Amino acid sequence: MKILVVEDEERIASFLEKGLTASGFVVERAGTGGEALAAGSDSELDLAILDLGLPDMDGLDVLRRWRREGNEVPVIVLTARDQVGDRIRGLSLGADDYLPKPFAFKELLARVRARLRPRAATTLEAGGLRLDLLTREVWVYGRPVDLTVREFVLLEEFVRHPNQILTRERLLGGVWKLQFDPRSNLVDVYVRYLRRKLGDGLIETVRGEGYRLRVLPNTS
Repeated sequence: MKILVVEDEERIASFLEKGLTASGFVVERAGTGGEALAAGSDSELDLAILDLGLPDMDGLDVLRRWRREGNEVPVIVLTARDQVGDRIRGLSLGADDYLPKPFAFKELLARVRARLRPRAATTLEAGGLRLDLLTREVWVYGRPVDLTVREFVLLEEFVRHPNQILTRERLLGGVWKLQFDPRSNLVDVYVRYLRRKLGDGLIETVRGEGYRLRVLPNTS
């Protein structure tokens, strides 16, 4: 598996590369934010270890760009910034873990292995959406979104059937367990709620039929 180490301090970068290589990983290094942004587009990348104090830009800006562009590679932030506010900001921008310096390599290795475990059993993904079925957390292109229980269940139905037209009858029965009533606008109201929180363009109306989660094919 391939890990990107984004670290400008040669001593630390070399230490991480040697330790991870000895543990069976393929390691690529980046010493600047620009190099990290370029390396982050590698489709074979499995995880990134990201320092925040880079010479050309803040590591959080790198993370923000990755998530904005739909890059969902797991990211472990490794930094000397250990204030609670820094950790909250990093996690809110889409980091998967946060480890302050100085650190024990064995702990970092354990966190790396934990983040590389398959997530298919507990998460759903479609396009820029990611749903955690255990915690009911939702991310849109790396941005966390708060949903009510009913909104989450409705979105889950769409994510499980991307690019498929879901009729109001099917959604009303599947999400609310109600028989279809042509006079009810319950589905329409909750779709509007989702659009407000997720942004326009993800859930489209198919006139006379229902709704569809529009997911473009990955052409990269």
